[in-house]
Amino acid sequence: MKAAELREMSDEQLSLTLKETTESLFRLKIKAQTEKLEAPTELMKHRRLAARINTVLRQRELKKAATT
Repeated sequence: MKAAELREMSDEQLSLTLKETTESLFRLKIKAQTEKLEAPTELMKHRRLAARINTVLRQRELKKAATT
């Protein structure tokens, strides 16, 4: 998912997506510890997606703080 797509989402959608991404990242980490992953790059993809979502949420926070 690209940053432009994330910026088009509402705060609620972003929070839900972040929660899902974090949960799947946790499951992948556990799976990586117990067995070999089919696609090891999935860890990196989920980590980056979570970081992108957090960045967009933070940008929105700063924008709201600047306007008040």
